Amino acid sequence: MFKNIKILVFTATYNEKLNIKSLVEQIRKSSPKSTIFIVDDNSPDGTSKIIKKLQKKYKKIILNVRKKKFGLDSAHKIGYEYAKKNKFDFLITMDADLSHNPKDLPRFIKYLKTYPFVLGSRYIPGGKCLMHGKRLLISKIGNFLIKTFSGIKSNEYTTSYRGFNIKKLKSFHLNQVQTNGYSFFMGTIFRLHNLNIFIKEIPITFRDRKKGVSKIPKFEILRTLKNLILFLLNKIKMVP
Repeated sequence: MFKNIKILVFTATYNEKLNIKSLVEQIRKSSPKSTIFIVDDNSPDGTSKIIKKLQKKYKKIILNVRKKKFGLDSAHKIGYEYAKKNKFDFLITMDADLSHNPKDLPRFIKYLKTYPFVLGSRYIPGGKCLMHGKRLLISKIGNFLIKTFSGIKSNEYTTSYRGFNIKKLKSFHLNQVQTNGYSFFMGTIFRLHNLNIFIKEIPITFRDRKKGVSKIPKFEILRTLKNLILFLLNKIKMVP
């Protein structure tokens, strides 16, 4: 049944020239039959040029370069729509800064054969978050507050390392998620919960980026808080 599954591994890039080559090579090693789809928001550092060179070396690398920085949420929606239109069985999304380990891809694939949605979690037994200082504190407190006030039985809401069984998610599309920026990942969990779709958590180790600069703006904390309040006020009716 799963001999010829079509797997799409997606990531979005903006100024990731120091990481993208290593990421692609590691994905190829861990999941050699998968197709890699990258949306680049016209990175000024020339990330897309490196990807184009990688396309000559490796098969099944698709690049979509947008005119400007449109953001993570819209990039992920493009990835989901591409997976649906091209009849992929599984879509796995991840960060481009090597904070997510491509060695975990086979485990995502294994669980996607059974579950509609698989979430890489730092905050369950076996999971680790190797961020430091203020970032680690904000992440832990943020995910704890979302769990406490939303009532959703999940321990992770904000990581992008997640897998979608496209064929099992017939009632779901990322276009239904209306939260923007990094809050989009929390909004996706809310939408899945609203549709009574089971969330399967698997442990991952999240590593802080070693190269490049984080693009998470400070106001994202306030936006996430606002979206959580909206979620509570509308009783899980964040989307029409």
